[in-house]
Amino acid sequence: MAKAFTSLFLVLLSLSSVNFNCAIKMQKTWCVAKPSSDQATLLENINYACAQVDCKILQKGCPCFSPDNLINHASVAMNLYYQSRGRNPWNCFFTNSALIVTTDPSYGSCIYG
Repeated sequence: MAKAFTSLFLVLLSLSSVNFNCAIKMQKTWCVAKPSSDQATLLENINYACAQVDCKILQKGCPCFSPDNLINHASVAMNLYYQSRGRNPWNCFFTNSALIVTTDPSYGSCIYG
């Protein structure tokens, strides 16, 4: 009986994760830095993401440069990475310093895509 219950639990668990992943992919989502992230982690996230994707949008004079602070730049870079990798939850982990949000974080001419 315990084995049957365990098997049923595992099937239900796998179905719920499929539904969660499908729900995230159907709804537009963005990846942003957690406000509680420390400066060193934010800098690491920027360096990692920008080594993988084009972060020119963060350069001085470009739409997402201002405000010129680490949390803003990290959020933009992390989201560029997340969007380019198919918006999978695991592409917005960044050592637990990121959040998936359903509210568009775009501002002014800085479009998060």
